[in-house]
Amino acid sequence: MIIEPRMRGFICLTSHPDGCAKSVKNQIEYVKSKAAIDGAKKVLVIGASTGFGLASRITSAFGSGAATIGVFFEKPPVEGKTASPGWYNSAAFEKEAHAAGLYAKSINGDAFSDDVKQQVIEMIKSDLGQVDLIIYSLASPVRTHPKTGVTHRSTLKPIGQTFTNKTVDFHTGIVSNVSIEPANEEEIQNTVVVMGGEDWAMWIDDLKNAGLLADGAMTIAYSYIGPAVTEAVYRKGTIGRAKDHLEATAFSITDSLKEIGGKAYVSVNKALVTQASSAIPVIPLYISLLYKIMKEKGIHEGCIEQIQRLFQDRLYHGGAIPTDDKGRIRIDDWEMRDDVQEKVAKLWQEATTEILPEIGDLAGYKNDFLNLFGFEFAGVDYHSDANEMVLIESIK
Repeated sequence: MIIEPRMRGFICLTSHPDGCAKSVKNQIEYVKSKAAIDGAKKVLVIGASTGFGLASRITSAFGSGAATIGVFFEKPPVEGKTASPGWYNSAAFEKEAHAAGLYAKSINGDAFSDDVKQQVIEMIKSDLGQVDLIIYSLASPVRTHPKTGVTHRSTLKPIGQTFTNKTVDFHTGIVSNVSIEPANEEEIQNTVVVMGGEDWAMWIDDLKNAGLLADGAMTIAYSYIGPAVTEAVYRKGTIGRAKDHLEATAFSITDSLKEIGGKAYVSVNKALVTQASSAIPVIPLYISLLYKIMKEKGIHEGCIEQIQRLFQDRLYHGGAIPTDDKGRIRIDDWEMRDDVQEKVAKLWQEATTEILPEIGDLAGYKNDFLNLFGFEFAGVDYHSDANEMVLIESIK
């Protein structure tokens, strides 16, 4: 079938298997172009199919030669209907990993559930024995709690008062004002349950109790802080409460891993185009301005560049892992440079529909968004028939 992008709001309803495979290959080639990383050799990635999780799996496998298990919740293809992009990403990753002689298996299911945790435990027991790195990179808007059975939904809202600021519709380029009503207490708590650290801690407890964590095992979760212009809707909003909980959880996990010399960290990463960030008002405008500035300064990074630098320069550089005063790894250091943020703040005041194409990188934003779904990659013939029925080798 000929596969084209079909948009509905901030979501693309189709994905391209060949484009997703090209994306994965590009990321693998980037990692292979860098020096080898003396990192973990048995890695579990929870949320492994897109974004930072996929980049972590690729960096572990092709940077350190690691065996990897990936957990994700993706939609497989059916005749005449494409899979979700994470499915095609994972199929391409496994194919490349197996061709390189690397162990790679995947589990497709709800990572919040006890059942998927048990499947992973059995797979580690039978295939790897133990793991020495666990990446936690889930980005689901909904969580059914495995103990209570209650389904919780996260919200993207400010706390305390209505938030009004600029945003941009990246499809049309129209800059406008948006107002978001504040969250109530139930919405705040639901967001913390979905996006906070409880499930991360459950994973580590289950793996530890099963004896599957190697001595010195490390676990990393990903977070974001961002600039003053987005903090009302992000870091000081409902998501920020969840991120605060996630970051606090790192310390409690570290305490629980003392007997094996293990450690938990939160890595604060750079703002990037994701399905989630595209739905957050204000963020697309901020990213389009940020990209323009960082590209001009030669310090722009995508997911794979961020994670490769995290692994090589922070996690496995041969010395103590550098953290800020709250114990967080800061790989958003280039984004948050004073010269970058001062320029963003200046351009933010100037941004209008008419001037944004000149002062921002909306074209780059759109391209990155389409890339998420396997579109707009050089070297892919989008006018030819594509086979939507791509399978993941380890999922029967």
